Amino acid sequence: MQITDVKVRKLFNDGPMKAIVSVTLDNQLAVHDIKVINAHDRFFIVMPSRKNPDDTYRDIVHPINAQFRSVLESTVIDAYEQALAQAEAEAAAAEAEEKAASAED
Repeated sequence: MQITDVKVRKLFNDGPMKAIVSVTLDNQLAVHDIKVINAHDRFFIVMPSRKNPDDTYRDIVHPINAQFRSVLESTVIDAYEQALAQAEAEAAAAEAEEKAASAED
């Protein structure tokens, strides 16, 4: 099974949840709402889940072996880091543009 696309749908600055990501597998199956979490000085992913009537959570979809979980986690975290770097670069460019515009006034 190949990860054919990763889309970082939303980035968060505050709290342990840093992003919400969608992954496409073999150009045939999309898995939405994978969360990127930063806790205990490391990043990891949390698969989409649903709350049960007894207030516990159960994964809707998840890797069934450690090897694929590792591949999925590293691919998603790499995509998050790229999206974060791009967002920071865009913010810095916008700030520089704003400073240049205010300096002209």
